[in-house]
Amino acid sequence: MRRLHSLLMGRILLILLAAACTALGSRAQPVSPGIMTLAEVRPGQVGQVWTVFQGTKPEPFAVEVTGVVLNALGPGKSIILCKLTDPRVQQMGAVAGMSGSPLYIDGKFAGALSYQMQRFETVRYAGFTPAMDMGEVADRVVSNRQAPTAQAQEPAPAGVADSTDTSFRAMKPVFALGGVSPLTASIMAPRFESLGLGIVPLAGSSPGSAAAPGAATPTLIPGDAVSVALTTGDITLAGTGTVSRVDGSRVVAFGHPMLGLGDVQLPMCSAEVVAILPSTMESFKVANIGPVIGCISQDRLSAVSGLLGPGPEMTDVEVVSGKQGTPLRTLHFQVIKEKHIAPMIMLTGVVEAVFGSNDAESSEGFRILSTVNFSPSQQITRESVYTGQQGFVQGLVDFLGNLSGEIENPFEKAMPTSVVFRVEPLDANPSVSIERLDVSRSTVRAGDSFDITLGWRNYQGSEATSTLSVPVDPSWAGKTLEVIVMPGRVLDELTGHGRMFRPGQLRSFGAYLDAMKLTRPDDGLCIAVVEKSSLFFDQAASTPEAPASIERIAGASDSARYQRHEALIPLWEAHVLDGKVSFTDLHRTVRVVE
Repeated sequence: MRRLHSLLMGRILLILLAAACTALGSRAQPVSPGIMTLAEVRPGQVGQVWTVFQGTKPEPFAVEVTGVVLNALGPGKSIILCKLTDPRVQQMGAVAGMSGSPLYIDGKFAGALSYQMQRFETVRYAGFTPAMDMGEVADRVVSNRQAPTAQAQEPAPAGVADSTDTSFRAMKPVFALGGVSPLTASIMAPRFESLGLGIVPLAGSSPGSAAAPGAATPTLIPGDAVSVALTTGDITLAGTGTVSRVDGSRVVAFGHPMLGLGDVQLPMCSAEVVAILPSTMESFKVANIGPVIGCISQDRLSAVSGLLGPGPEMTDVEVVSGKQGTPLRTLHFQVIKEKHIAPMIMLTGVVEAVFGSNDAESSEGFRILSTVNFSPSQQITRESVYTGQQGFVQGLVDFLGNLSGEIENPFEKAMPTSVVFRVEPLDANPSVSIERLDVSRSTVRAGDSFDITLGWRNYQGSEATSTLSVPVDPSWAGKTLEVIVMPGRVLDELTGHGRMFRPGQLRSFGAYLDAMKLTRPDDGLCIAVVEKSSLFFDQAASTPEAPASIERIAGASDSARYQRHEALIPLWEAHVLDGKVSFTDLHRTVRVVE
């Protein structure tokens, strides 16, 4: 009898709430300040879950409590298991984008939809994060309001959450990528997947990084759609979920982690649900991402939470493409200050500039000039040249590696204030084929000179040569040296000047920037006369053949800062074929006599 009474009262409450929603309009909501504890949750209770099916108006749907799965997520972290009894939801199951949809039982907030219980089940179930667990995350918001993100932990690699064959899993938010072409999305999808971000190239772009000046203070109610963005502007990337609870300006949503980054600074955006795309495996909401209405500061096991109001500080990115004298195309967007994700999003903007237009100007080749600004006096510039769109795809790893090296500094919580990319098409394919490397003499006297002649053929063009004269320093006497021709990146590695540095190698952010500026150009080739030696490194500065006593004393005091490596020492060096691309690696030997 008690079970029948509970079912009857629950259905009556559902009818009354739906009627109130219709009467009061689009902002109607279940007003319920009370919190239901886990001990009050019992099998057979009827609950109402509020979410947006289309547009911006939350609607209720019915569920029935099956029971509580104790310690399902670890000690003290349980899950409320419910049957999805509403015919609409029973057909599609728990939808990605419903994450955080609040569950009300007997007029109290009991929890939020957060876990899928579906794969091939004939009856749909879902898991709900208890309200008290979500409150733990909400309580952290004020004390961590200014939490930085530059040193946040790395996102979990893709597939970790789904490594076992189970139908019980958190409803991972769908990261919708908007403002890019399908080709750009297909190129970038596997790279985002490596960060644990499964993307769908179907999202409306944000009209801006913030609400319009003078606009009213943003408001949200439980059941509203809300997006947590990683980038806003001409390119958007955001995960859409549902608001679980609002307490003044404090908002709790999702009922599970977005990326599990802990203390964060992420834009909270309004959202409009365009449609729900149903699937027997995993349905999801397609949404338009609105302007920034607040800042998410917590991304934890039981929820994400933050404050309505101003958004977080972000890195401004501009990508300009086109030839001088012709109309230029400009992409302008803002990226979160997170060292693992930001470079990937910036790369997306560059890929879109190369592939996302009707122009074929970049088919022959193009150059990319990047400027990473940390302050007016602290910046890193780099120029790269590519042989065409396919050459750029093949070089994405190197491009991303350079960009990550410039941004992921391990020395200070310093992220760029702005990054500017200029993509300029070339009139001709910049690739060259090196056909010969001649050294005028294999044995030379100290104090004399010898010539190096490099011969090459331009792409579909004529042959060309260049001869350089090398003066032989008297100190080279008695040595057998190598003449090498190779790209600057390769020579950097062989001479011990890598493009990634460990915290112990350098002692300050300024030293890091100085070391990055010493890297050789990415275009053309380096011709160098080198000798093999043992280099003793103090941070990024090297000393050849340092006395063993100094190495022992320094190494004992700080083994990370002082290190010894076998490397090549350039005795003479020149850069040739500016603006060209070649992957040549040639060696010749020269013996220097008295």
